Order: sequence, then structure tokens, then C-alpha cells
Amino acid sequence: MSPVADLPVWAALATAFFLLAGSGLALIGSIGLVRLKTFYERVHAPTLGTTWGAGGILIASMIFFSVQQSRPVLHELLITAFVTVTTPVTLMLLARAALYRDRAEERQAELDRQAAMDADPKS
Repeated sequence: MSPVADLPVWAALATAFFLLAGSGLALIGSIGLVRLKTFYERVHAPTLGTTWGAGGILIASMIFFSVQQSRPVLHELLITAFVTVTTPVTLMLLARAALYRDRAEERQAELDRQAAMDADPKS
């Protein structure tokens, strides 16, 4: 018999709910990554999908394995802590790098315009 067949109904329903909710949130984040146009818009959706989607899947895993093994399984809390800490930090670093790049390109474009105006005194 499979381990799923041995689960009580309440545990199977809770596991299914959190698994579907987490997967749905991760899917929404992935769709946002594809559909949004600018980098700054695109970076936000997957971050939320990763954090909340992974959270739902990890809660489902905790319920399933805790009921299956008849003891609390809390390994997923460590994964949750790492995902919760690293995802926003990664978002912040990527956004700062993109902002720095955009500002450097704007400065270079302004310098190029000034050089062109200095070289052509008629303008």
C-alpha cells in the first residue's frame, strides 16, 4: 500500500490544500516573470512566488511527513528560514545592481550629448 493511502482524511486534505496553494503561487510568480515588461517589474513577481509558494509546499511537506512518521518533522523550518532570508536579499542586490547600471548608462549618455554639443558649436 502507498503511504498516501495510510493518511487520515484531514491530513490528506490539508496537505493537498497547501500543496496546491504553494504551487499556484509559484506558478503566478513564474507567469509574472514572463509577462511583465521591465526588469524592475519582473524581479518582484518571482520573489513573492518563491517565498509564499515555497512556504505552502513546505507546510504541506511538514504535515505529510509528520503524520506519516507519527512524530513532528521540522526539517522544513530550516529550509523556510533560508528561503525567507535569501530571497529578499537577492532581490535587493539585483535591483541595486540594475539601478547602478541604469544610472551609469544615463551618465554616459549625458556625457556623449555634451561632447557632441562641444564638438559641433552650431547646435
